[in-house]
Amino acid sequence: MKRRTFFVTALVAGLGLTVQAQAATQWDLASAYPAFNFHSQNLTQFAKDVDAATQGDLKITVHAGASLFKMPEIKRAVQGNQAQAGEFFMVSFQNEWQPFGIDGLPFLAGNYDEAWKLYQAQKPALQKKLDQQGMVLLYAVAWPPQSIYSNKPVNSGADLKGMKWRVYSPTTARIGELVGAQPVTIQEAELSQALATGVIEGLITSSATGADNKLYENMKYFTNVQAWIPKNAVVANKKAVEALSPASRDALLKAAADAEKRGWEASRKVDADSIAKLKAGGMEIVEPSAQLKADLAKVGDTVIQEWTAKAGDEGKQILDTYRASR
Repeated sequence: MKRRTFFVTALVAGLGLTVQAQAATQWDLASAYPAFNFHSQNLTQFAKDVDAATQGDLKITVHAGASLFKMPEIKRAVQGNQAQAGEFFMVSFQNEWQPFGIDGLPFLAGNYDEAWKLYQAQKPALQKKLDQQGMVLLYAVAWPPQSIYSNKPVNSGADLKGMKWRVYSPTTARIGELVGAQPVTIQEAELSQALATGVIEGLITSSATGADNKLYENMKYFTNVQAWIPKNAVVANKKAVEALSPASRDALLKAAADAEKRGWEASRKVDADSIAKLKAGGMEIVEPSAQLKADLAKVGDTVIQEWTAKAGDEGKQILDTYRASR
């Protein structure tokens, strides 16, 4: 009788564990950046925070290094719920919706405080657009400021003429055209190989990307123009979020808010650390000349005017809100 009671108790306990395990919601989160990148580390901490806050009811598996989807595919994968969450580089989707690219406009926001104000001006329209596309904005984190890498000194806009110029967005492509460079589209995962084989001779990107990809092995100069501060957006499928319990949803959004704050703080530190790594690797860190600043400012004015014309009233409202906040 005791054996039968023990067996029934064990069976019920086992069934209880099975039901509990089945109740846990599993999410996949796709990212294109290597696991050691500060964005990826922030995602990993975010997933841990969600797991803890929901007591295991929502488990998020982070797939870094484009292991689940390549960068251009991630946003669409989240929209279609092939991945319940994902991280994408907003400026790369400017052609889809112009305000995605506002933080890639040259010299509109040149430091972190300005970049944060620009994000606050952009955020309501961004949330509305993502909602229309079946997604929820969890958080967004800035990259370090974008600067020029090259194998020859860049003292003016003329020094960029004819250079095979890596682009990753409509804005970087347009800048290349305006200075007479030869734009070549290269994703970050292909960057090191493109540099080693001479496919590109120069680029504009963050100090973090340069340090992560050891650009000092192929590039000689880092010209610290701090042209703009773009962001990654971390989004979730709207239906996947709505399927969560209210408690899990609240925990998810709280963890996202914490991740956003932590990510912006990390970005500032990573910028300083990355520039130090570039210098230690043998790269010459150069402050931009007055002529280069003037030449790039003219390019920036042209790009912003063209963007504003395409973005219409929605884009103008974001710009007006941002400029009023400065």
